[in-house]
Amino acid sequence: MNKLTSTLSEAIRNSGLKSGMTVSFHHHLRNGDHVLNMVMAEIAALGIEGLTVNASSLFDVHAPLADHIRKGVVRKLQCNYMSGALGRFIAEGNMEEPVEFRTHGGRPRDIALGITPIDVAFIAAPASDAMGNCTGKLGRSACGSLGYAVPDAMHAKHVVIITDDLRPYPLTDWSISETNVDQVVVVESIGDPKGIVSGTTKITRDPVGLAMAMDAVRVIKASGLLKEGFSFQTGAGGASLAAAKFLKDVMLKEKIRGSFGLGGITGYLVDMLNEGCFESLMDVQCFDLKAVESIRDNPRHQEISATHYASPAAKSAVVDNLDVVILGATEVDTDFNVNVHTDSSGSIMGGSGGHSDTAAGAKLAMIIAPLSRARLPIVTDRVTCCSTPGSTIDVLVTQKGIAVNPAKPELRQRLVDAGLNVKDIHELKALAERISGTPGKIARGERTVANVIYRDGTKIDEIKNIPVLE
Repeated sequence: MNKLTSTLSEAIRNSGLKSGMTVSFHHHLRNGDHVLNMVMAEIAALGIEGLTVNASSLFDVHAPLADHIRKGVVRKLQCNYMSGALGRFIAEGNMEEPVEFRTHGGRPRDIALGITPIDVAFIAAPASDAMGNCTGKLGRSACGSLGYAVPDAMHAKHVVIITDDLRPYPLTDWSISETNVDQVVVVESIGDPKGIVSGTTKITRDPVGLAMAMDAVRVIKASGLLKEGFSFQTGAGGASLAAAKFLKDVMLKEKIRGSFGLGGITGYLVDMLNEGCFESLMDVQCFDLKAVESIRDNPRHQEISATHYASPAAKSAVVDNLDVVILGATEVDTDFNVNVHTDSSGSIMGGSGGHSDTAAGAKLAMIIAPLSRARLPIVTDRVTCCSTPGSTIDVLVTQKGIAVNPAKPELRQRLVDAGLNVKDIHELKALAERISGTPGKIARGERTVANVIYRDGTKIDEIKNIPVLE
């Protein structure tokens, strides 16, 4: 009794996949993923075309999708994040149907509600048994949490587990159980560990980044939220990690024990757990090797699904109990709207991920960003693309001052009383333009290449094509 299928091609045929259907993938293997490209090559060889690919995120390693788009194998893309190589291809107008960008909470919402139904889910599993009980915590391709794949497994019409480490039945402490699995395929390799996780995720050494990180911690202290039971999420960028380090120092010094750290987990949050800053970690994705080891070995480091993390259709989600989140930005406008989808030329190079989910749920949503990047001011009159609505952003921290959303006058007064360098956001914009100059308008076409869908299913913006450089 097992669900083993001898080849990937046979598994695709057994699944009933036909032209025009939807296939899905998860991104926990990140830039080390072999599975999406492997599956799509087999699908193309079988002559199946016109597919929708629903992937939680797409990385540079997935650049071969461009060829499948050109040849008609792929008709539509749905994702939460897209890296630069594929993003430029899309931004140049090379796809007939616009990409649909969702959030990490919006994707499981729309899957569960049947708005984006999945015909066949292909789930990369670092370890699995022959019945499909699988985990990301074990194996040579271990990536830690498989939180983003759980909604796919629960709601897809057919589920195929793809693994390179077959374990005896039953594999315990599974991420996905056999009750949701139709087939299991063993392949030589599901991914390159070097691209899956980095050995270390490093704090910035840049004095500007360190200064912003210290100010971010001062904002948290002044907000009144840093107390017993405090909950926190931050990203894996250098300044964000520095803020986590400085925050740990404060919490240890003042003997503050928080309730949980959340999100994509790094070694710095693991250190905070181990040193008593938090009771637990709630982990939808591991960002480095220390996090992978921790989720495997420490019962207080808890794996959660994307639904549990951030879905607004769930009866509750962890983001709804979040005190503080530290986020990044490529642009912020004077209404506090944030862009994390496009770069300064308008090319796609990112996506919301959990950005707008955590901003909506947290009591204090803070952006850390330098006043300018590549000689371009970060504060603008209007962002090129609205990824996260300004109504959910509370504070912008730059190296030249801190702007507080006018909707939060009490918070602003707290920061002023704490002696922080509080400025109006229009002052920061003017200061940036005095230093870097006023940027010209980005040349954009008339064609919509992507729609940005907010976590509640509403479209909040669209991305137009960029000129093709000869």
